[in-house]
Amino acid sequence: MSPKAMLAVIVLGIGALVASQGLYVVNETERAIKLQFGEIVDADIQPGLHWKSPLIQNVKRFDARVLTLDTNPSRFLTAGKKYVIVDSFAKWRIKDVRAYYKATSGDRFQASNLLANLVNKGLRDEIAARSLHEVVSGERDELMTKLTATLNTETQDDLGIEVLDVRVKAVDLPDDLSNSVYNRMSAEREREAREHRSQGKELAEGIEADADRQKTVIEAEAYRDAERTKGEGDAEAAKIYAKAYNKDPEFYAFTRSLKAYEETFKQNDVIMLKPDSDFFRYMKDAKGK
Repeated sequence: MSPKAMLAVIVLGIGALVASQGLYVVNETERAIKLQFGEIVDADIQPGLHWKSPLIQNVKRFDARVLTLDTNPSRFLTAGKKYVIVDSFAKWRIKDVRAYYKATSGDRFQASNLLANLVNKGLRDEIAARSLHEVVSGERDELMTKLTATLNTETQDDLGIEVLDVRVKAVDLPDDLSNSVYNRMSAEREREAREHRSQGKELAEGIEADADRQKTVIEAEAYRDAERTKGEGDAEAAKIYAKAYNKDPEFYAFTRSLKAYEETFKQNDVIMLKPDSDFFRYMKDAKGK
């Protein structure tokens, strides 16, 4: 190989080495900063292919995706001086790479520890301003929204981190407080049960009394209507009898006697009457009349 060819190969090799040391790629899921002798010279590097001075400058990349901080359950004191154990998590991402690097040196573990301390501090302040009922009730969403907004302001200024959401996974009570709350709730439920039973008994007695009253009224009205109907029937019967008697008094008397015979003789009792009694008037022959 000629000296010129050898020189060209050497130059190309040096160029390739320089290019490999100077060219770098930033992915879409990353944020990056460029340092020169430890000083930040570019904190807003966009995704794509970029150049840096070999041996003088270096590039640090950070995960730009939404990350999850899962904090350890911690004890907090409510406004009513009751302890609660809160298990929470936070969603966050890098907002300002320069501030993030200055605060954490690009160490994600350190960033998580700093953010966890701020989350616990925020939870402590918010829970201390609320009662136990407010912490475990529907006001929890309001608490989380307010805490997220407060943390966002603090973390963006101090850590270069944007807090997207803070959520409480569980709110538990210490064992001693849990037993106390359970006993109080049990007593409260028993009291409510007694009140419901008492109200039910009172309502049942009222319904029963009203039913008895309605029964008495209905029976009285039914008896009144029956007596009225019976009286009207008797009057109608008497009217019919009178009408029949006026048409043929003798025949009417005869049929009435037959009816009397039927009602009398079907009994087993002994009846003693004089033979010439008017009761046997129609049982005598025509000569005996």
